[in-house]
Amino acid sequence: MAAPDDDFEIRLSSLEREVASLREQAVLTSTAVAAARVLAAGADHDVSEVRAELRAHTQGFNALRETQLEQGGEIVSLRHGLAEQGREMRAGFDEMRAGFPTMATGMAQITTLLTNVTGRDRDDI
Repeated sequence: MAAPDDDFEIRLSSLEREVASLREQAVLTSTAVAAARVLAAGADHDVSEVRAELRAHTQGFNALRETQLEQGGEIVSLRHGLAEQGREMRAGFDEMRAGFPTMATGMAQITTLLTNVTGRDRDDI
């Protein structure tokens, strides 16, 4: 049978190996935790940059939308203005067309008067 001191030495040696192994694992765990913290900080920084870019894009889209709404309103306003100008132009043309027969009658009267004054027909000239 083994002496109690031998058993104690074996157990102590085994315990020392386990403590050394646990210390190695603690160092590895500590290193892994530090690396995880660095990665988490980098990911947080990246997420912050993406959020800032997303805000900038959103602001750009909102500004573009405002511009499009303004331009749409201007187009509608121009369309109404052009329609009104078109109506005015058509009325002016109608007035001119209505005046052509009056002008033709006046020209015929002038021709008749000139013919009577000169005493000859236009074809004789």
